[in-house]
Amino acid sequence: MKRLNHLLIGALAAMMLACGTTSQVPITGRKHSLLVSDAQILSLSKQEYAKFLSSARLSSNAANTAMVKRVGQRLARAVETYLMNNGYQDEIKNFEWEFNLVADNHVNAFCMPGGKIVVYEGLLPVTQNEASLAIVLGHEIAHAVAKHSAEQMSKKIRQAYGTQIGGSILGAIGGETVGGLAQVAAGQYFSFRNLKYSRDNESEADHMGLIFAAMAGYDPSVAVAFWQRMAAKSGGGNTSDMFSDHPSDAKRIAAIQKLLPEAMSYYKASGNAHANAPATTSTKPANTQPTNKNKGSKGVSASGLYRNSKRK
Repeated sequence: MKRLNHLLIGALAAMMLACGTTSQVPITGRKHSLLVSDAQILSLSKQEYAKFLSSARLSSNAANTAMVKRVGQRLARAVETYLMNNGYQDEIKNFEWEFNLVADNHVNAFCMPGGKIVVYEGLLPVTQNEASLAIVLGHEIAHAVAKHSAEQMSKKIRQAYGTQIGGSILGAIGGETVGGLAQVAAGQYFSFRNLKYSRDNESEADHMGLIFAAMAGYDPSVAVAFWQRMAAKSGGGNTSDMFSDHPSDAKRIAAIQKLLPEAMSYYKASGNAHANAPATTSTKPANTQPTNKNKGSKGVSASGLYRNSKRK
């Protein structure tokens, strides 16, 4: 009987691990297997976002608050346009965009699944202008679009199977589904605000975020100067809690410089040149509907806004 129980547990684990869905990341085309559904991850996200806002103090600076919302919504429109025109239209329903600026001096920002974004006031002196803020928000939005949170939770679930199979977690859920284990894993291992993404996730978010900013009509080349300011502020030691588990500043800047030709093709295709207004100044938004000037071209580096040849 004991041997049979172990066999059943092993079979259950194998079956549940095989139930993951394969998801393809926009822009990069990378595929990953996810063990948690969109509904599960979005439910957790809404709960924690509401919990955070109930304890946070929103910024009293009307101009800066308006700027964060304006830049965020501009990015959201560009991202949804891209998703709609590249075969990801079913993903749009997962986003309920919300952008808030909180009165906190930490140099930080985060995005929860579903497009729930928070910017800390301490970040604005480093971004200095709307285009650099778009680089940050594009990076955070990329985490949500690429489903990095679900990917990290899926890794934790697999780790739980590998290290505790037949132990406390499987004992706690018995014969329940992956959704039950996901809740356990979330409670034990997972926090949206403090989630440590892998370096690969961070590099992917840099790549996607740069493209998203360019799609929205923000000059992606400002990313280099922004990261140089971030490096200077942290003394080159990455002491900020933003972009956890990130590559070194030097490697990040070098990678972004290599990506700029690709990003600039999207920027030119957007048909917009957004003014880099100071972070403390309110500016009027430019045209929020980018146009596609390279619609018939092939390859992501010359594909403009609407077509991504990396999606199979």
